[in-house]
Amino acid sequence: MLNLKQLLFLKLFIVYSISILAQSPRALLNQVQVKLNKAANYTADINIKVDLPYITLMPINSKLYYKQKDNFKIDTKSIAILPKQGFLQLNMLVNDTVNYTAIFQSKEIINKIKTSLLNLIPNNDTSDVVLAKLWVDEINQVIIKSQVTTKSSGTIKTEYIYGSQVFYGLPDDIKFTVDIKKFKIPKALSADINTSKTTKVEKKFGEINIKLKNYQINKGIADSVFDKIK
Repeated sequence: MLNLKQLLFLKLFIVYSISILAQSPRALLNQVQVKLNKAANYTADINIKVDLPYITLMPINSKLYYKQKDNFKIDTKSIAILPKQGFLQLNMLVNDTVNYTAIFQSKEIINKIKTSLLNLIPNNDTSDVVLAKLWVDEINQVIIKSQVTTKSSGTIKTEYIYGSQVFYGLPDDIKFTVDIKKFKIPKALSADINTSKTTKVEKKFGEINIKLKNYQINKGIADSVFDKIK
């Protein structure tokens, strides 16, 4: 027989479980966005490693600057290859309640983390995004995996690992898997790519790995930092 305390705990647990299951996809995305909004601005030291056919690049150490809502900059003298889907576009998708409909698909376990798989579907045919799939950790209210398919750049899969700054929803590690045929390479780099017909490339996908550390959050960033990119 359960005593009164055990019965009360069981009742509260059931109510809590039902509320989690009943949570709408948009409500869950709103929680993710609230966490991301805690970081009004931040900088981080980043290391970028690129593994793409025809391209040989040494790892790049650089600095990332971000300021709400859409100011983003990688400060480097080298060529940085980064897909937009991993930064500004993903934030935009999460926050856009007008142009995209969020639909719950399933519950999945990824790396021992229980997630809700949500589909974001555009409400009109003019969107570059065809479909966005987001795996959301409901406990920590962060996206741990995404798959964004666009008309212009094909499909880009992204995995996020959180640690030091999970409170702000900011990852320590990001891995992009890109569709080589459609991934856009910077013009300054494309001229140096070896496109010899005798070279056969078996890989259909490439990887870009980013490590972020030494975050400085909400310390303030002058608008002039982003002037060169506007």
